[in-house]
Amino acid sequence: MVAHPDDESFGLGAVLDGFIMEGAEVSVLCLTHGGASTLGAGPQLSQVRAKELRSAADQLGVESAVLLGYRDGMLSDVLRDILSAEVLRELDDRPTDGLVVFDPSGITGHADHTAATRAAVDAAAVMDLPVLAWTLPQDVADTLNEEFDAGFVGHEQSDVDLVVPVRRERQRSACLCHTSQAVPGSALWRRLELLGNHEHLRWLRREGDPLLR
Repeated sequence: MVAHPDDESFGLGAVLDGFIMEGAEVSVLCLTHGGASTLGAGPQLSQVRAKELRSAADQLGVESAVLLGYRDGMLSDVLRDILSAEVLRELDDRPTDGLVVFDPSGITGHADHTAATRAAVDAAAVMDLPVLAWTLPQDVADTLNEEFDAGFVGHEQSDVDLVVPVRRERQRSACLCHTSQAVPGSALWRRLELLGNHEHLRWLRREGDPLLR
């Protein structure tokens, strides 16, 4: 469950690849076309982003990638019940063992990421599904913020539940599909370098947890 078309590659790519390599069937639900409305490019960029998502999903081996048409930059203005209903609709269409999302911080503090994660957790509570959040270790976030004057949000190791070994090959191939965004010298490539062959995850919800609003 992601907010923008590049999130499944730039952020979750290595984690999703790990699930797929272990035999899991992975589907992606993306809520917006990521910049297509706020950048003022309209339908043309929307089509580009949709094509990039499909290509990246193929590189990762994702079973299906559903791209919705909510306006990027405005997900936090959409009623959370509406967004969670979108997730529930997808969950009704296919058996699901759990959800993978961005950290509630949004990783970069982006409100769209936070809204997408909140909707996923709401839906997971209804279906009693576990939710894993991809996050950054604090030292990596600090380095990126220093080098790129960015707004990355990290967590100390005490807040991280799982540190998992990953492979980057398919993630990097998927990232390259997003030619409109994976520009040379961007923070993306430096982040992957700093993370090396490990990703960091937090449990946002486990099976049996109470429904909290």
